Amino acid sequence: MSKRDYYEVLGVRREASADEIKKSYRKAALNHHPDRNPGNREAEEKFKEATEAYQVLSDPDNRRKYDQFGHAAFESGGGFRDFSGFAEDIFGDIFGAFFGTAASGKASSAKSGRDLRYDLEITLEEAAKGIEKEIEIPKPVLCSLCTGSGAKKGTQAESCKQCGGTGQLRIQQGFFAISRPCNICDGSGKVIVNPCSQCNGSGRETKNTKLSLKIPAGIDSGQRLKLRGEGEPAPTGSGHAGDLYVVISIKDHPVFKRQDTEIVCEVPISYANAVLGGEIDVPTLDGNVSMKVPAGTESGRVFRLRGKGIIDMHTMRRGDQHVRVYVHVPRQVTERQRQLIEELAVIEGKPVVHESRNFFEKVKDFFE
Repeated sequence: MSKRDYYEVLGVRREASADEIKKSYRKAALNHHPDRNPGNREAEEKFKEATEAYQVLSDPDNRRKYDQFGHAAFESGGGFRDFSGFAEDIFGDIFGAFFGTAASGKASSAKSGRDLRYDLEITLEEAAKGIEKEIEIPKPVLCSLCTGSGAKKGTQAESCKQCGGTGQLRIQQGFFAISRPCNICDGSGKVIVNPCSQCNGSGRETKNTKLSLKIPAGIDSGQRLKLRGEGEPAPTGSGHAGDLYVVISIKDHPVFKRQDTEIVCEVPISYANAVLGGEIDVPTLDGNVSMKVPAGTESGRVFRLRGKGIIDMHTMRRGDQHVRVYVHVPRQVTERQRQLIEELAVIEGKPVVHESRNFFEKVKDFFE
């Protein structure tokens, strides 16, 4: 049976660009891949046909020969190589992410250490102004006895017998082969026969590690800081160490409440201040400040202190503080204060009625 035209197989024009050819091949390969069509001989043949066409048309020199001589350019030793290995390379390059597998028969690439998390609680003042803190965390480090190999001193890890030291298990599906990480050595290609007595073969031990952490002004609860390379170490001879993420939480404050970059607080004022006005001391994150209270201030009124809030970490603009005042009613008064309040009540036309006497008089009236 004669071969179909390679351009027809991929569904592209003869003038198609390299990107167009690659895109068409990707589409055809995904549609007809044996993994997606198990037991379908026709799909397997179409996948082989598309791969063969792509091998030729993706190579500028082979494409030039094909355009000039057609299929004859690759017959009788004309330069066309076995495409099964080529398909495996293409699979790893284009479809590895899609199928979640590696295409090569080599051990898996270098692995990085895992990231770690540390929860840190700070005060509102520390969050507002920023601070440098020293933290101590229990951190996995390379074993000091086996230097991270996991093997007993004087021995070393051996090649995995199941995968032959490649770290991959080769799976044949029709003409096409894919590879998966070996489940025995976890893709490392090595197996520890005599484990280290100190780390039991893990290659790691836990030690308390002190780290310096700069906390920027304006940070809020839930935000995290990244310390690059301070996570778990990578396996010996492998990739980079992981990162450490410090997650911030802020303690409740007895006076202030935070709302993004705004600070809210409540301050008591005397009846005299509310009526006559005056200046009162108000606590802020920067210390006490004097705030003017106008005459006739009602309980619950809110005043704004500009620039006394929290810094915005992005704009560096500082928020405001909102002060809600309320009239403080004392539980106990001196005799002189009582006299003055009673005089005020008389002036206002509202004489003071003692609650105890009034209550019994009402009871007496009720039964008469």
